[in-house]
Amino acid sequence: MKKLLLLVFLTAISLAVFAQIEPYDFKEYKSNKATSVKSQDQTGTCWAFSTVSFLESEAMRVGKKDIDLSEMYIVRHIYRQKCENYVRRQGTAQFGEGGLAHDAVNAVAQYGIMPESMYPGRKSPTAPFNHSKLEKMLKKLCDDFVKLGKEGKLPSDWLKQIDQALDEEFGKVPTKFDYANVVFTPTSYRDYLKLNTDDYVTVTSFTHHPFWTKFVLEIPDNWANGEMYNVPISDLMRCAKNSIEQGYTVEWDADVSNEGFSPANGLAIVPTTPWKDKDGIAQANTFKFWEAETKITQELRQQLFDRQVTTDDHLMHIVGLLDEKHSGMYYVVKNSWGETSGNKGYVNCSEAYMRQNTISFTVHKDAIPEDIRRRLGLSPGDVIIENNQGTGKSPRSSDMEARPASGTPPVKITPIQKKVTPAQKAPNKKTSDN
Repeated sequence: MKKLLLLVFLTAISLAVFAQIEPYDFKEYKSNKATSVKSQDQTGTCWAFSTVSFLESEAMRVGKKDIDLSEMYIVRHIYRQKCENYVRRQGTAQFGEGGLAHDAVNAVAQYGIMPESMYPGRKSPTAPFNHSKLEKMLKKLCDDFVKLGKEGKLPSDWLKQIDQALDEEFGKVPTKFDYANVVFTPTSYRDYLKLNTDDYVTVTSFTHHPFWTKFVLEIPDNWANGEMYNVPISDLMRCAKNSIEQGYTVEWDADVSNEGFSPANGLAIVPTTPWKDKDGIAQANTFKFWEAETKITQELRQQLFDRQVTTDDHLMHIVGLLDEKHSGMYYVVKNSWGETSGNKGYVNCSEAYMRQNTISFTVHKDAIPEDIRRRLGLSPGDVIIENNQGTGKSPRSSDMEARPASGTPPVKITPIQKKVTPAQKAPNKKTSDN
């Protein structure tokens, strides 16, 4: 009997050890249409690249083809707005290359959109983007205007001077263009693509503001004071998952300056064992072999945000869902750093990583679960509070518990709803990410 118990014990240990060295095993669950991966190069315009990619998918979702929109058309207009905002606020506003999804959406609402071929936004269409000199030049120009304003000497044509500087970098913006034998204006092209900017909302999840209300999230790049809907973390994740399952994609604002994000390996995770506590072999195996992840609660998420461990330093585009053999749901994320890694510029992000590091999601309001839409006032009807358990099959999600080490087949249920980076280091977040 003792020998039998010993054998059972050793078998259990062996299975646990074996499970720890199994590679990640992904199966596609849902894939939505997306355009090819681009590179923002040496700019902090991820907000434009990710949101434009999101809008391209939106246009394809309603039947448009051969979509390639100009990121720099959006960037040029937002730089102009940031300059005006900075000068009118007497130099006290945030200034830089960063921004958020609502900046791009608002620009499309005001100015329309253009194809990339009609407005490449650089002197040489094949040259890499680099806005470092442009940012310094604009900042100096605006600081000079602030000084002149305080002296009562601000020239009446100061905005014209900003436009001239932007035209020199990006090229003049055409009022109309001939595309596919049709003459468009930027706004008529937006309407042709059926991009109704009123359809897009931003949702987040933080406890320092009441749930089920809108508020202005206090992050540096929210220079335009854009409002976000605040919901519990389980409902936030339901918004993302439901969007993908219904054929929509999601624009994602997140922190990627932590040890769990590896663009070179195409993976983002939150291992239970911190990087500093791993030996050389364990560090080398991170991102290659599956390991258990930390359970991310609403409280932990808030603590990391309050301590500024979780910050908004990069925006990307979520286009699909995967089922990972050991732990269930992963999100397929399109990045804007070029076709890096074996994933060709995509990163598979675990739900734990999403829960911990998401700043916000921008989604089509119709893609939000009906009960959440009603509670936020986005859809008419009575609000019925009930559990979110369903009967549809999908990768396990929000319980965040690791599967048994024995390799038990995935359980299919509908979910109920520092700053040290490993060797594969992401681009510097202050200059390249956001």
